[in-house]
Amino acid sequence: MVAKQLIINASAFETRVALIEGGHVAEYYIERQKDRGIVGSIFKGRVLRVLPGMQSAFVDIGLERSAFLYGGDIQPPGGPTNELPEFIEEDDKTALVATTDDSHLGGSDGSSISPPIPHRPQRFFKIADLVKEGQEVLVQVAKDSIGTKGARITTYLSFPGRYVVLMPNINHIGISRRIMNEDERERLRGIVQRVRPDGMGIIVRTASEGVPEEKLTADIDFLLKLWENVKAKASRAKAPSLVHEDLNLVFRATRDLISRDLERIVVDNKDVYEDVVRFLNRFSVKLGAQVQLYQSDTAIFDAYGIELEVARALGSKVWLKSGGYLIIERTEALTAIDVNTGRFVGGKSLGDTIVRTNMEAVKEIVLQLRLRNIGGIIILDFIDMDRADDRDRVFNALAEELKKDKSKTSALRISEMGLVQMTRKRTEESLSQKLCTPCPYCGGKGEVKSPATVSYDIIRELVREFSKIPSETFVLKAHPQVIDRLCEEDAEFVQDVRERFSKKLMLKTAQEFHLEQYEIAPLR
Repeated sequence: MVAKQLIINASAFETRVALIEGGHVAEYYIERQKDRGIVGSIFKGRVLRVLPGMQSAFVDIGLERSAFLYGGDIQPPGGPTNELPEFIEEDDKTALVATTDDSHLGGSDGSSISPPIPHRPQRFFKIADLVKEGQEVLVQVAKDSIGTKGARITTYLSFPGRYVVLMPNINHIGISRRIMNEDERERLRGIVQRVRPDGMGIIVRTASEGVPEEKLTADIDFLLKLWENVKAKASRAKAPSLVHEDLNLVFRATRDLISRDLERIVVDNKDVYEDVVRFLNRFSVKLGAQVQLYQSDTAIFDAYGIELEVARALGSKVWLKSGGYLIIERTEALTAIDVNTGRFVGGKSLGDTIVRTNMEAVKEIVLQLRLRNIGGIIILDFIDMDRADDRDRVFNALAEELKKDKSKTSALRISEMGLVQMTRKRTEESLSQKLCTPCPYCGGKGEVKSPATVSYDIIRELVREFSKIPSETFVLKAHPQVIDRLCEEDAEFVQDVRERFSKKLMLKTAQEFHLEQYEIAPLR
């Protein structure tokens, strides 16, 4: 089992959390005080518009953009449902079962810090039968606003605790499938059956394995009281309004990323350190003792090499130890990851070199998916392998590595051309979206026009300006590389235009201009 460390950097303006596995940053979270995420928070909202053609509705929850409520995320009439949410994996596709993996609910075993996007009922209800315009609804944010899209919300509420997750309107008991011992599973099921109220759902998380009954009962009681408080506050609140705010990043991380293979939690802020110790001591004195206060003069993320790895994760090229490398390119529609042998020349044969590079790339690809929080459609382009056995070997390694990922993934087998088509659930912005903004020069394309292209654009623009403005003399300001091009390689074309319209042209370099920028104006 790979040892893990949780490193927390807390300041007045932002909080950063890094999960380190095997000496590398596997997951990275950031929360800025001025734009804190709202995933997990509960609002009392008002339905603004129902869209029957899209089986969805827009709901005002008090934010700048209206939230999006899909018909399948609305509890149908008739009270708590027995149908499982989408985030609960079914072992048998023909029947609902009580064994479940909590990896999409949150947990140290590859779990999400954010609550899941709940289910779409198998029974079909028209959206107009579920909500009406002007209706008040109690909803939970499942996805933060991303880009121009508003937050995605659901009426299926969930309250994650340390050991269990309470689902007030889903009548179901689930045990994490990562708990393998059947006697332990039955013990946990028995405890939950004795204490849970009728009609409510409880998922027993992996962290519950071996935990005494009194701790599980206390966790459940706490979540039930929290639910009662939410209901009471919602009954008094006016829509739109915030009813319940989820924990901040520090507490979510310490609640959800703690595991038996976590060696320590290191915090660089004394007040936050004390808060974390108190928070964890509610569950276990031993956990509280794992927390360390970092007091060195060297910044904590520098000391653990986190800043360097995050900077590396913002680039498109990722080097492998063997000398091969990955190219990671993100577009609006999908992310493409290309594997290359690079400087790796291998040993025995070309086939051996290719397989070894692909096997090494598998681990780095999954690490980068988690670190960069890449979601949506992903295309992996492995180096072509002639043998089906080699393709199976690489794919099986990929499937094994993806088990470490807290987000839900789905991958098709490697094609003969070495391509893997996969998806990864997106619940928040990627690392680059959080830390970067589109380049003002290239508009996010990652490229700008060459000096030759800009030079020819200018020559065409001179023809337009000379033909419609009677002034005799014009001034052209452009980037130095473009001016050099106009004065050298393209000088004869500029001269032809000047003679054709009998105009004078003054060229001026503008160091402050970017490569594509230029100005043409008559001399006054």
